[in-house]
Amino acid sequence: MSASGSTPHHLAALRGAVGAPYWLQDAARPAPLPPLAGPDAADLVVVGGGYLGLWTALLAVEREPQRSVLVLEAENCGHAASGRNGGFCEASLTHGFGNGTARWPEEMSTLLELGRENLDGIEKTISEHGIDCDFRRTGSLAVATQPHQVEWAAGEHAAMQSMGMDVTWLEGDALRARIDSPTALAAFHDPDSAMLEPARLAWGLREACLSRGVRIHEGTRVTGLATSGAGVALATDAGPVAARQVVLATNAWPSLLRRLRLMTVPVYDYVLMTEPLTPAQRDAIGWAGREGYSDAGNQFIYARTTRDGRILWGGYDAIYHYGSAMGPAYEQRWATYETLSERFFTAFPQLAEVDGGVRFSHTWGGVIDTCTRFAAFYGTALKGRVGYAAGFTGLGVGATRFAGDVLLDLLGGLDTPRTRLEMVRTKPLPFPPEPLRWAGIEATRRSLARADANGGKENLWLRATGALGLGFDS
Repeated sequence: MSASGSTPHHLAALRGAVGAPYWLQDAARPAPLPPLAGPDAADLVVVGGGYLGLWTALLAVEREPQRSVLVLEAENCGHAASGRNGGFCEASLTHGFGNGTARWPEEMSTLLELGRENLDGIEKTISEHGIDCDFRRTGSLAVATQPHQVEWAAGEHAAMQSMGMDVTWLEGDALRARIDSPTALAAFHDPDSAMLEPARLAWGLREACLSRGVRIHEGTRVTGLATSGAGVALATDAGPVAARQVVLATNAWPSLLRRLRLMTVPVYDYVLMTEPLTPAQRDAIGWAGREGYSDAGNQFIYARTTRDGRILWGGYDAIYHYGSAMGPAYEQRWATYETLSERFFTAFPQLAEVDGGVRFSHTWGGVIDTCTRFAAFYGTALKGRVGYAAGFTGLGVGATRFAGDVLLDLLGGLDTPRTRLEMVRTKPLPFPPEPLRWAGIEATRRSLARADANGGKENLWLRATGALGLGFDS
């Protein structure tokens, strides 16, 4: 309660919010596809119907139209991270410029070029198949909200310019013209990203696959796989499936390959969505360009606007549960929603006042697969017949298409600019087993929070893990 006895607006604004992913409540949601009815076979079987699985299936039939492709999805296509994320479709394949230059400096120019080509390919597919997902190449704003972050942002901007990137520095009136927030001290705009509606992209890719002859069965769980003759035998809850090749696209869910079980951890990320802003509320904050927004904190906020004038506001917390636990019980977290709401109205205090104040319509959470190098890793197994990619760490909307191409290259034994990348040929260090995994992640989370509160100064733990190339992020 406030001093006057009334509930603070950041708490009142959460009352009545629906605890469900806004994107998945869309009336355009397609009807489920029938589950597998019995034994089956295909040249390529894709396990998982999120972005990675759907992109891989579509790219496979584009390369070889006669190839039989079967997608098996345990729930519905796009039900998990692919339908719950913020809709940031980045050109970056490395979880941001800084992470890429720190890990693969010698091939960064190639990675930037491949990333732009990949984003162009996404836009082309959306256009060719008429996918109505509000794809807009608005670019994104990296915003410094604390004095020490301004120096970081200026350095990042200069480094990006030195690599030929068309980034724009913004402060003062120029920044206020983009987005009017008293917490925004400086920013740079990177044009190489787009905003889209994530669930609609997944549903559109599903339809594109079906139109090209891909068979998709939802509600079908794969429980095991093994070599069989010259191919792979998959066990499902509907009977055996024979494949010449398999792609595993299950990401945050426990891998069918035991060797990958410690390579990623599932992290829960949380999001708020406002009601549509009134014209006066929209005028109060500007943001007419609809750029993506992320602040420069370790525990960072990401935000964007929607075609009907809402604001999505998410991030900050990245919650890991002991033993890599997952489940519906973790998809709502009130403490995080209160923190997100408070930070929302700190960033936009005018939205607590104009036209009675903005309220939130939806709250939700979703699970992300993160790895110690933040960017996805790739590989094959079972005598080169099974391909996998995982560890996208929150930037999979764009990078999953690139990963689909990588996996098809690897399964085909092809020598391409993608397969020659050190990023593709190497893998991150695994997380330790429990209880060390939970203890290390908690130490990192708390250290990151302290650094944010202490002018960005890192403690010994962060310096040591950073020197080893280890990390934890969403």
